[in-house]
Amino acid sequence: MWGTGNVGRAAIRAVDAHPDLELTAVIVHNPDKVGRDAGDLADVGHGLGVMATDNIEKALAGAEAVVYAASGDIRPDDALADITRAIRAGATVVSPSVYALYDPTSAPAQLRDPVLAAIDDGGGSLFVSGVDPGWGNDILPILASGVASTVEQIRCQEIFDYTTYDQPDSVRYLIGMGQPMDYDPPMVAQGVPTMVWGGQIRLIARGLGVEVDEIRETLLRRPLETTIETAQMGTFARGTQGALRFEIQGLVDGEPLIVIEHITRIHPSCAPDWPMPPDGGDGSHKVIIEGRPRIEISVEATDEGGNRAAGGNATAVGRLVNSITWLRAAGPGLYDALDVPLTPALGKLKRKTPT
Repeated sequence: MWGTGNVGRAAIRAVDAHPDLELTAVIVHNPDKVGRDAGDLADVGHGLGVMATDNIEKALAGAEAVVYAASGDIRPDDALADITRAIRAGATVVSPSVYALYDPTSAPAQLRDPVLAAIDDGGGSLFVSGVDPGWGNDILPILASGVASTVEQIRCQEIFDYTTYDQPDSVRYLIGMGQPMDYDPPMVAQGVPTMVWGGQIRLIARGLGVEVDEIRETLLRRPLETTIETAQMGTFARGTQGALRFEIQGLVDGEPLIVIEHITRIHPSCAPDWPMPPDGGDGSHKVIIEGRPRIEISVEATDEGGNRAAGGNATAVGRLVNSITWLRAAGPGLYDALDVPLTPALGKLKRKTPT
């Protein structure tokens, strides 16, 4: 396990629950975490007997698989170097950290070629899938399209209220919540949404057997009408950004056939006219097939005390961790979501303790 943030914690729990996987090492960069038990870092509820280390070489020695959960948002070159290092060591690597590799066929050569070279050198493999979550932006919409008679548009939505989320760097600076309205959030700078989610658009298009002519971006922002306080991230002032809505549209024959949409808030009072989670909770993921019949699938996953952002992370890493046994059997290669099947929860079922 490489990284123990919001994604890494969920991944440690997923590895611990998997009957065919054994956690052998946990790599951390924060010196305060070195020497702590992985079970403690991930809130497993018991010790795992694996102490976190910053000795990467020692941790990778003999590892058959690596879940790479360290951030690639502001350190993409370092993340790629870490991942190729693990692949050269012969490991199967699963990760959400290198967005352009959601669809390896359209990834830039400067990203894809080092991975392919590492696979040739070391015999490892790589599967990248998103944390928003990836399966909600690739295999779920493709699966849903298969029960429709006609499809006019596929829309994948992430709707989230970050009031209880503990990720100030991403929420305040990447997304721009609490920043002046003239602040330009890096996550939605022109071209960045396409860089991050364009691969998923193209992956869905491949699954549907169509070709995307163009990818278009839209953006809306709303200010907070009142100052709000959050337990995890402090104060967000009136007049600063309180809600963000953007789309990445894959155009086929001039029409937006495939759309990935994000609607995020720092408080539910901001932009109440925009779509909300169906049950009024703090988040949901949707797949909407416009066609005949019209199909709408809503997913609400909760974890870490009922937080749905944490629940979304947990389902995303569940997809990644549960793919490891298949990837090991498949052998060296660079894989995507159309290659890797969903793995049932065989052997992971748990009965509730009788009361």
